[in-house]
Amino acid sequence: MAASPGQPAGPFPEPPAARRIPSTRTHHGDTVIDEYAWLADKDDPETLRYLEAENAHTAAMTAGRAGLRDDIFAEIKGRTQETDLSVPVRKDGWWYYSRTVAGQQYPVNCRRAVQPGEEAPPVTGDGAPPPGEEILLDQNEVAGDSPFLSLGAFSVSPDGRLLAYSTDFTGDERFTMRIKDLVTGETAADEIPGTFYGCAWSADGSVLFYVTVDAAWRPYRVWRHQVGTPAADDVIVIEENDERFSVGVGLMRSERYVAIWISSTLTSEVWLLDAAAPGASPRVVLPRRPGVEYSVEHQAGPGGAGRLLILHNDGALNFELAQLPLDDSGGDGPLADPADLSTVIAHRADTRLLSADAFAGHLVVYFRRDGLTGLRILLPDGGAQDIAFPEPLYRVSPGANPEYAAREFRLHYVSLATPDSVYDADTRTGELTLRKRQPVLTLPGARRYDPADFEQHREWAVAADGTRVPISLICRNGTPRDGSAPLVLYGYGSYEISIDPSFSIPRLSLLDRGFGYAIAHVRGGGEMGRHWYDDGKALHKTNTFTDFVACAEHLVARGWTRPERLIARGGSAGGLLMGAVANIAPQDFAGIVAQVPFVDALTSILDPSLPLTVPEWEEWGDPLHDPAVYAYMKAYTPYENVRDQVYPPILAVTSLHDTRVLFREPAKWIARLRATARGGPFLLKTQMTAGHGGRSGRYDAWHEEALILAWIVTTATAPT
Repeated sequence: MAASPGQPAGPFPEPPAARRIPSTRTHHGDTVIDEYAWLADKDDPETLRYLEAENAHTAAMTAGRAGLRDDIFAEIKGRTQETDLSVPVRKDGWWYYSRTVAGQQYPVNCRRAVQPGEEAPPVTGDGAPPPGEEILLDQNEVAGDSPFLSLGAFSVSPDGRLLAYSTDFTGDERFTMRIKDLVTGETAADEIPGTFYGCAWSADGSVLFYVTVDAAWRPYRVWRHQVGTPAADDVIVIEENDERFSVGVGLMRSERYVAIWISSTLTSEVWLLDAAAPGASPRVVLPRRPGVEYSVEHQAGPGGAGRLLILHNDGALNFELAQLPLDDSGGDGPLADPADLSTVIAHRADTRLLSADAFAGHLVVYFRRDGLTGLRILLPDGGAQDIAFPEPLYRVSPGANPEYAAREFRLHYVSLATPDSVYDADTRTGELTLRKRQPVLTLPGARRYDPADFEQHREWAVAADGTRVPISLICRNGTPRDGSAPLVLYGYGSYEISIDPSFSIPRLSLLDRGFGYAIAHVRGGGEMGRHWYDDGKALHKTNTFTDFVACAEHLVARGWTRPERLIARGGSAGGLLMGAVANIAPQDFAGIVAQVPFVDALTSILDPSLPLTVPEWEEWGDPLHDPAVYAYMKAYTPYENVRDQVYPPILAVTSLHDTRVLFREPAKWIARLRATARGGPFLLKTQMTAGHGGRSGRYDAWHEEALILAWIVTTATAPT
């Protein structure tokens, strides 16, 4: 096999050849032949042999990068303070925190009693546990010899006596709930299998509410569990039969209500249950109306039930905040009527309201404006404090704030150059107190990390329809602008998820090697408000792809890089983006990294038995019943559109137990690329003990990232 651009020279083994077994599907009069449909069965020994053969091929093809991979892993490890302590969060009489220990994969969850007169959280610079520590859960002990561990729930009862936590040991996001007595240290016998994310305690800790899924793995039931009784005796509180909707449950910060939220992509409904009467029936706040989304916060009033704060988009594209005096004197009807709502913060075309957090003495609003996030503190007397930061590109966001009576508000600040910084804001004065900044250790013989050594830029690309698309970029000071610098361009662009500027220790291994790093804030995300999302979904989805191409070509035109040095990277729905741009503009990129990529989207969205399919129809459209949507999706889905042209090298990374984007999608995609396209090479790496988020242990995750970064470095800097 001849070496392609970006591939080190040398003899390489032939890649595995997937068997071609024609399988047909017909929809709306269109018959499609899929030669690789057989790869869908992960229990088929032949499928597993094929995936292992692909892993062996990828290992052989990247063996020449082993030294670089080891170097990058050592850099990530060397810059990370392995024994570290999170900033403790106060709840009642305890400080809660997690800490990591050098050599251990997972955090240890702990608490320590608040000392008399103690106001500031006990932060230790060396990560050592503070005196008086009580270990709640050592995740390393829980994991044992398992190669994977993920927690789906971790919740201490309001009285601080019990801990509910759930575990997943495969990556399929199906958890077993357990209850631990924090006084005796004993784990109760009433184990609950098959739960989903999250849980909620009753006010007295006697009842635990949790969620389970249906046959399509859609969270659809909320259950009531009496502590100390068998799970077989549990009672269904709410069951949602509309397959577009999912359910969730949580205890509100005021601890007055258990909230049950039911939502689709475009519509939501919230039910409240008296946390002091866990056997009672919940009441709906506002009955669902198609296209209306809302969330609810409770703020108690002196001597009364207080008010509900409702963030909604009824006639308000970017959402507005309303309030409703709460009368929970009884009855089983809705708690609110839209006509009774009064506006707290009116809709603005330039500001997307994201959330509102209610406390005893203040309200904090989280918003997005001009492509950046912000926080505003509202006081009962009408006063307001905006929290401002000086850098041109950053993300500020709420932190953990479980204490309803707190005066200080915990927040996080981060930029492309500034490590994650934990602040407490005084809600009366706006004064910020830095509690901790993520340490970046100095490598032997290297300069101490200094954010001032880097440039941050906001660029604007112009899409084909004239839309200006923002780009966030970081590079070392003095990086040339003559097209010679390699650069990674990251993109996502779905579900109104914003990829805001953030710091990354692994990214430093690229920046130190002369790379630039940029984020294309393409439509389909939420960076520029709700319209930005609407313009990149369903029958406008291709805007996401053409925006990304416009960003790549803009960066080349501005001299930040050139196509032979430009790597595109994205994951999940961002992996769909990677596959789409590989088809429409392969000449623009030196290589493409696609992680857990949604590249066979049409096949998946046509199958309502698969996880997430029916709920996803509001995001992508319904190709099963709508021929126009079918035709539109077929025209852009990466797997459907692989053709005989030269593609850049592609590295696809997936996980066998991923339930969100099934492993078969990248497996089929790589097989078809090999059979149809020219260029490459096309590599597939399947994590055999992981889920959608990849490897769970931090050292395992660093090894995986080092493999990807080594591939990026050699691909972007190969002779051309």
